[in-house]
Amino acid sequence: MSDYRSIACSDHERLEFAALKRQWLDVNLTAGDRAGQQRLMPLDVYTRDGAEWLLAETESGEQLTLRLDWLQF
Repeated sequence: MSDYRSIACSDHERLEFAALKRQWLDVNLTAGDRAGQQRLMPLDVYTRDGAEWLLAETESGEQLTLRLDWLQF
């Protein structure tokens, strides 16, 4: 995925910590069909196809897979 842009290490660590502690995060999605403010619980952070991804759950229980460079904190 050639257009992927790495996120700051501190933001990556924040996502990993929130996944470990099962903490909700308020984020702004800048791309995708869910663009805008979202409240998410990170479940996993992983690498696939040359990009980093977040598996997260919404307050309604829906699971989303989002590229990390789509997130703003």
